[in-house]
Parts: sequence; structure tokens; C-alpha cells
Amino acid sequence: MAAGRQARGRVEEVMRKLETAMLDGTWPAGARLPAERLLAEQYGVARNTIREATQRLAARGLLQSRQGAGVFVTEQLRTGFASPWRQLVADHPVLRDDILEFRRVLEGATAYFAALRADAGDLKRIRGLLRALEAARQQDDKAAEAEADAKLHEAIAQASHNTMFLHLHTSVIGMLREHITINGTGLRVQDEDASALLLLQHRTLCEAICARRPEEARTAMQTHIDFVRSRVEPQGDGASA
Repeated sequence: MAAGRQARGRVEEVMRKLETAMLDGTWPAGARLPAERLLAEQYGVARNTIREATQRLAARGLLQSRQGAGVFVTEQLRTGFASPWRQLVADHPVLRDDILEFRRVLEGATAYFAALRADAGDLKRIRGLLRALEAARQQDDKAAEAEADAKLHEAIAQASHNTMFLHLHTSVIGMLREHITINGTGLRVQDEDASALLLLQHRTLCEAICARRPEEARTAMQTHIDFVRSRVEPQGDGASA
């Protein structure tokens, strides 16, 4: 009896660790989990404990086992929260300003806490994405700019090390961006000068985060969102930034 309780306790402990990795962005939606053997070594448990923990999480819809491919994180954490908004935003373009106002508050906070809490890996990722953004700008590849832009904002949210900020960003902001873009490139297509200005804003933002100046980081992010709002409102169309 006691042995059974201990085994259940180990499974539940592993489940909590796996859930934490999904919540903190270590394993985002679509990520493949490490092999069962590696997880068993990492957590110091038997492989059957890992197997039972992943099976339970799969039963809850958080993981999916694909035969011959491995175990993957599903979209449930993201789509379960954002799905009611997806069609609403598509059907009501007037919501765009509300979206950008919400982004100003949320992303200002993520930038502030990223400047306080980012670890070495976070800063390396942020710098790398800024370089990718700069390279795309130099090559005049607007689609690549938009992609690096989106990834940079998500990296900043992850660097905040706040689970709610991260999941609001990935589930809500990630979905809403689909409806405030034009052909995936937004302002960069509408206004040739916008690319240079957006790059300057992102560079200022990243420098503040990497220098660990939280108030400057928040101000830089809010200035960036304000710029996007100013370009969207008079044109009545979308933006990606």
C-alpha cells in the first residue's frame, strides 16, 4: 500500500514538473519532449513513471503522443484561452484599437519585468532576434522582418519570467496579431519608412532590457505600441509590430 502511494506521488511530482515546463515556456506548443530515457534521468525516476505522467497529461489534452515521432505539447493552453476571441476580432475590426491599447499595458509590463529578470539565455535569445530583424531589414525582406518581430516580442514575454504574462502573450497577443496584419507584413508594406522606425524602436527596447533598465524598457515598448496605434488608426487597417 505504502509503495503504491509512493509510486503515485512520484508520478504526480513528475506531472507538476512537466506542467511547469509547459507553463514557463520551456516547452511551448508544438515542442517535442525529450526522450523518455532522458526525462527519467533528469527527474531521477523510472521510465515507467515518466510514461504514466505523460499518459495522464495526454488524457487531459496537454500532450499528444505520435507513433514513431515522440510526445508533443498540444495547442490546448493557447487555443483554450484565445479561441472565443478569434472570430470576434475577425468580425469586428473596430476592436483593433482596444487590442493595441491592451498590448500597450501588457507588453509594457513584460518589457519592464524582462529587464529585471532576464537570465543569460533570455538575453542571448533577444540579441539574436534583434540581429535577425536587422538582417531582414538590410535585405528588405519584409516577411522575415515581421516573423523576427513577432518572435522578439514573444522572447521578451518569456524573459519576464511571469507565467501569466507569457500565456496572455502567446495565447491572446499571438492570435490577435493574425488580425492586425496585412499579408503578414503590416506597416512595412503600407509605409516604406516604417521599417526603419520600427527597427530603431526595437533596438532601443532591446538595449534597455539588456542594460537592465526596467523603466526605460517599459517606456520604449509603450512608445513602440503608440507608434503602431498612430499608424493604424488613421488608415483603418492593420499593422504588424
